Amino acid sequence: MRIGELAAATGASVRSLRYYEDQGLLSPLRSQSGQRTYSHDAVQRVGLIQRLFDAGLCSKAMTELLPCITDPGKRTSELQARLLRERARLSNNIAVIERHRASLDHLIDELRTLST
Repeated sequence: MRIGELAAATGASVRSLRYYEDQGLLSPLRSQSGQRTYSHDAVQRVGLIQRLFDAGLCSKAMTELLPCITDPGKRTSELQARLLRERARLSNNIAVIERHRASLDHLIDELRTLST
């Protein structure tokens, strides 16, 4: 299938698919005229890439993790440990944002008090 067909099948934009290729996350074949062609397996691969982005992983982390996720022989305890570290990183970010929000709420309350 061509890039437009893959985009339609996955809901990803053509621009996103080109980005995935640039990052080494997706590897299309090239026709003699240079057009990208994708196998039907690319639909699942793009879906997995989208899920990983949605989970907060960056493309660099995905480049390292995708081979471990897609090849059952490479699924090791290190893969699970890496995903747990990514989850901990996100939890830490959430905690920081919650502290920022609480601080801002406190400032807003103080300003309201001063205004009355």
